[in-house]
Amino acid sequence: MPWTKVYSNKTDFENALKDNKDLRGVTYKSAILEATYQMLESDPDVFVIGEGVDDSGGVFGTTKGLHEKFGKERVMDMPLAESGLTGVAVGAAIAGMRPILVHMRVDFIPLSMDQIINHAAKWHYMFGGKLNVPIVIRSIIGRGWGSAAQHSQSFPSLFTNIPGLKVVMPATPYDAKGLLMASVYDGNPVISIEHRWLYEHMGHVPLEPYQVPIGKGIVRRPGKDATIAAISYMVYESMLAAEALKAEGIDAEVIDLRTLKPLDMPLILNSVAKTGRLVIADTGWKETGIGSEIIARVVEDGFDSLKAPAERVNLPEVPTPASPVLEKAYYPGKNDIVAAVKRTLSRKRG
Repeated sequence: MPWTKVYSNKTDFENALKDNKDLRGVTYKSAILEATYQMLESDPDVFVIGEGVDDSGGVFGTTKGLHEKFGKERVMDMPLAESGLTGVAVGAAIAGMRPILVHMRVDFIPLSMDQIINHAAKWHYMFGGKLNVPIVIRSIIGRGWGSAAQHSQSFPSLFTNIPGLKVVMPATPYDAKGLLMASVYDGNPVISIEHRWLYEHMGHVPLEPYQVPIGKGIVRRPGKDATIAAISYMVYESMLAAEALKAEGIDAEVIDLRTLKPLDMPLILNSVAKTGRLVIADTGWKETGIGSEIIARVVEDGFDSLKAPAERVNLPEVPTPASPVLEKAYYPGKNDIVAAVKRTLSRKRG
């Protein structure tokens, strides 16, 4: 299926188009915009709310022009009061609406944590399953432009620690559309985190509405020597790493996790059972990150499969620098993943 492939740039996808006329090329940001448009058009309970959703740029293009088509009652700007606007959206979800709340930068979601943790994540349980909170909170991570310590953080693991929340991180345009639609109709609060470096990536996206199942990862590249479990933008770095390793005779399997909560542990365990080695390529920090959870569960449920200690590729344990030179050194990529795979191949358990 063409949508299982990843294309690192527009040129790669345009070359694929020449061989397959059934492919429809859409950028990641346009896939989100299309999904939102189709849900607004077909379901009066869906609305978009957030800071800047009706600006001319439309949140990096993901909400561009929606307010002109559907009006400010369906696509509404909100003031810089994160906790208040989150409370409004949670209340609307409790009342039966399906809000798509856009927190443009994940750095400022902590201002809304009381609403997310103590309200959105809890009401279904506290009302004995008789009440749902079908809210999707979109937010953005990622590097670039000297965004520094307060505008480029990545902490999805903050949300994976909370019962009642689901967390998705689509890496491809196909998944960006399908997971957003699945999240809106899941019936539970979903945190959807997008990497800004993915917005211009292009891939196959069907025009018709569809859903990608929450909690299901996918093998992007089969292999037999080591498993690379990758998250969001690191899927692309992992694919580049796998190609570099292939030139040295190392056959790496790349898994796109797609969902961080719930994790697709059967997929990960099956892959590790085949390869015996595991590398986690994450967008965030190492200590108590999602990689820690994955490795712990592999040790719990698949320890006998491991031929060597697992490896993690993460950000350094310091805040993000603003300097372009330091920023370049700060972020891991293909070479770091290659080195991690080689380390685990060189080691033996015990």
